Amino acid sequence: MKVVQGGKLKEATRPWLYRTRWGRTQYLSLFVWCVRFPLTFFSVDEMRSPPPSYFNQAALWLMARTSNKNIQAKLVLLGDMGTGKTSLVLRFVKGQFFDYQESTIGAAFFTQVLSLNEATIKFDIWDTAGQERYHSLAPMYYRGAAAAVVVYDITSSDSFERAKKWIQELQRQGNPNLIMFLVANKVDLEEKRKVGSEEGEQCAKENGLTFFETSAKTAQNVNELFYEIAKRVAKAAPSRPTGMKLHSRPQESGRRFFCCS
Repeated sequence: MKVVQGGKLKEATRPWLYRTRWGRTQYLSLFVWCVRFPLTFFSVDEMRSPPPSYFNQAALWLMARTSNKNIQAKLVLLGDMGTGKTSLVLRFVKGQFFDYQESTIGAAFFTQVLSLNEATIKFDIWDTAGQERYHSLAPMYYRGAAAAVVVYDITSSDSFERAKKWIQELQRQGNPNLIMFLVANKVDLEEKRKVGSEEGEQCAKENGLTFFETSAKTAQNVNELFYEIAKRVAKAAPSRPTGMKLHSRPQESGRRFFCCS
């Protein structure tokens, strides 16, 4: 807009917002996105962490946009009822923990994305029920899985024996290249421990598994567990071809004929 000032035309001074090509609607959309970005990609617990943690995760997310591999991997959790499988997944996916967690019926499904330097992993997580009556459904969930986590409760010797049976079943019927982890959960109940760390480590070593001790309640080693799984999955995934591969073909003597010539 131009106004007359002292007999001369002069450009009116307007706020910067209205001098740009964007209108109010576009700026409102930008504001909403800035507010929703941390709520979309980070849990409430993560937002309460110090600012450097938030910005580090934001940087990881931005790096994921240009990462050289995007991998979708099926991950299954197996173990006896009450070992804390659902609590581990909820702690990892949502940063939540409940002192009372209802038993899973059949299986529960979750998704989570982890950004590594070498790849972005999207996990399709199947949290299976631990009750014996659902055992026959388990092969449907671990079949075709890239990784499996067998969980036992350190305060229950029976759950440890059941974990050994799960390992044997996975070795017989699972994917030959299945990445397996043995997890001793509820280490926050150290005073009630009935299965020693050495027993778990020995079992994992004998069967070629990676061993972790975790606590869904205190979040001890939970993120470390899933990040290690992601690293193993990324390492096992085949690399994508980076360019066009040309093959030289020796020239054939004589004339070549085509059916439609």
